[in-house]
Amino acid sequence: MMDEDMESGALGSYHDRPRTFPNMRTKPYTPLIFRVLLGVNVRVLFVLLLLGFGAIFYLAARTSPIIVFVISICIFSFLVAIYLMKWVLAKDEGPPEMVQIADAIRDGAEGFIRTQYGTISKMAMVLALVILGIYLFRRITPQQEASGIGRTTSAYITVASFLLGAICSGSAGYVGMWVSVRANVRVSSAARRSAREALQVATRAGGLSAIIVVGMAVIGIAVLYATFYVWLGVDTPGSMKVTDLPLLLVGYGFGASFVALFAQLGGGIYTKAADVGADLVGKVEQGIPEDDPRNPAVIADLVGDNVGDCAARGADLFESIAAEIISAMILGGTMAQKCKIEDPSGFILFPLVVHSFDLIVSSVGIFSIRGTRESGVMTPMEDPMAILQKGYSVTIVLAVLAFGLSTRWLLYVEQAPSAWFNFALCGLIGIITAYIFVWITKYYTDYKHEPVRTLALSSSTGHGTNIIAGVSLGLESTGLPVLVISVAIVSAYWLGQTAGLIDETGNPTGGLFGTAVATMGMLSTAAYILTMDMFGPIADNAGGIVEMSQQPESVREITDVLDAVGNTTKATTKGFAIGSAALASFLLFSAYMDEVSSFSLEPFKQVDIAIPEVFVGGLLGAMLIFVFSAWACAAVGRTAQEVVNEVRRQFIERPGIMDYKEKPDYARCVAIVASASLKEMIKPGALAIISPIVVGFLFRILGYYTGQPLLGAKVVAAFLMFATVSGILMALFLNTSGGAWDNAKKYIETGALGGKGSDAHKAAITGDTVGDPFKDTAGPSLHVLIKMLSTITLVMAPIFL
Repeated sequence: MMDEDMESGALGSYHDRPRTFPNMRTKPYTPLIFRVLLGVNVRVLFVLLLLGFGAIFYLAARTSPIIVFVISICIFSFLVAIYLMKWVLAKDEGPPEMVQIADAIRDGAEGFIRTQYGTISKMAMVLALVILGIYLFRRITPQQEASGIGRTTSAYITVASFLLGAICSGSAGYVGMWVSVRANVRVSSAARRSAREALQVATRAGGLSAIIVVGMAVIGIAVLYATFYVWLGVDTPGSMKVTDLPLLLVGYGFGASFVALFAQLGGGIYTKAADVGADLVGKVEQGIPEDDPRNPAVIADLVGDNVGDCAARGADLFESIAAEIISAMILGGTMAQKCKIEDPSGFILFPLVVHSFDLIVSSVGIFSIRGTRESGVMTPMEDPMAILQKGYSVTIVLAVLAFGLSTRWLLYVEQAPSAWFNFALCGLIGIITAYIFVWITKYYTDYKHEPVRTLALSSSTGHGTNIIAGVSLGLESTGLPVLVISVAIVSAYWLGQTAGLIDETGNPTGGLFGTAVATMGMLSTAAYILTMDMFGPIADNAGGIVEMSQQPESVREITDVLDAVGNTTKATTKGFAIGSAALASFLLFSAYMDEVSSFSLEPFKQVDIAIPEVFVGGLLGAMLIFVFSAWACAAVGRTAQEVVNEVRRQFIERPGIMDYKEKPDYARCVAIVASASLKEMIKPGALAIISPIVVGFLFRILGYYTGQPLLGAKVVAAFLMFATVSGILMALFLNTSGGAWDNAKKYIETGALGGKGSDAHKAAITGDTVGDPFKDTAGPSLHVLIKMLSTITLVMAPIFL
């Protein structure tokens, strides 16, 4: 049509012409599971659902009333999610040009996710076969042998748990993407009427994803626990004890970590390569605004927000919650066994109850954010961050009350009547730690505070000073979070140790469980934290749709403010994720040492880094963090180069793009980024999985020939410790510096220091470009890597002995 208009001379102003955007798929795509369900008769489907829920509640009732409570809350939360979904989808999508852009984004995101998850599923099947082979020939613990669980049963249980964890983690990521690609255009449309309404739509869309992700993590572990409990006849004569059951769930955490790592790597490479390519050529070389429809990479950039920030973050937080729950269940069972607690189920199932209450209190926080009463009227701009913080404050207050109730209900024991109160204080420490983490990250990344404004000021003297200031800000930002984590771990450990629970020899044993409870406290508002995280990319996409569809400047001002707040919420939730990863990794490390003791029948309480081989293991762990980060950033750089070359080619070969006389080939950039990111994610991901296995196995062989039977396990322990410590610091540096660079650019774009197009703005764009792979690829992937290293060593522990 455009060619015909050019030949006839009927080409008018771009603003006067209907704007069309390419459809990036040949036919509508519906996932196989949905196609199957849609083909089933409604009555048959209803009966099947009733039977499924009946079976679940039967297993729960046979296991524990606590499991019945947990599953009931999860089902209720899914009903809340259905209400939110209907509410969000009932909002209008705006004019046709908005819908066309949103359709292009949706098609690109769904196509990439389909291909990416296909690749991940193939790798997961290969790894499942490897795990099966290892477990069929490994040694088993005396507890498993006494309960009649042989190698074959143990192998199939672990593989089934691994695959279920991988499927649930992938589903969590898909849900995040599915919601975001449908909510973005509705936020854009709402911004035409009211800033508060746009904020409400974005928040409720993020809340929808968050509730489903957290609910899936909790109900998945609860159903798996109940299934194993009934199938294995736990706590019956001659069978497994309930305190040993949580160890069978480790495969679930590993499967979730495996998918989350590759989802984060692939999505992060995709989103930042497209973003860097679009910014370098569009903003710097051509001088056109962000998300301008003339930029050939703009659709790829907007697709990247969904696959990198929504899908990957959904899988990431799912994995965080799963790892924390399983490690706390293991430590709770171990402590209950040592203290000879008559009914240990309260200590084991406590994490599931905490996250069930999380679903309730976070839902209240989400619903506390309301739209304006006046519909159809543009209301004065409010501070979206203040509104979100009010919702978070409501959630925290309710979380404190729910946590106190949970500890009194489940952790009260007659032999130590005040222990529940100490553990409640541990939870309070975790909740306070989460709040402080959010505040610290906000301070370093929000342009209302001095650090980002100082960084923006450095842009006025050039690109180099901007980079120097950003790096120094990121390095400095590691200080306060590490101090907070240190105080939290020591305080929670001390409170747990003085709770009054003692073992047979009279030694206090509650320290590690105290840190586990603090971790649960930190994650007790996880659903609301994920809501704020999902808010960011949805608002970013909404701003892109508004810009591409040439909406009035007043609408773009609203989405710009939401986008800037979204950058801050994304940064704060990444800081929160790093803090929770640090605590969860500490728990998983303790669980690993307990498992080594169970398999080796020797005490394994400490690791001596003065032993040369052990120290080398630590060095290798620290090295992994740096090499992994380097490969992740390099992957973004290589993919971005392909995008830059393609965008430059299109501007040269199609000069009419700049005058709106020719349309860019958006699909070409999407195809380039999708193909390259899938290829580039393999190398760093494979390094992360293979490294601890190879290190542990090689040093096990060395220990065999040098008369050190536990050398492999000790070296892997040092590997884990050094990797965790260096990984936390590196992730804090990368996430905070990247977020600060981004918001320094946003601050200048508000009109400060010369505003858009100024020399300071160009320098800030350079800083933002450098920070893109930091904050959205390497940084988020690192805290997934930290937890995955812990879960993979738990699963593979037998081969190190």
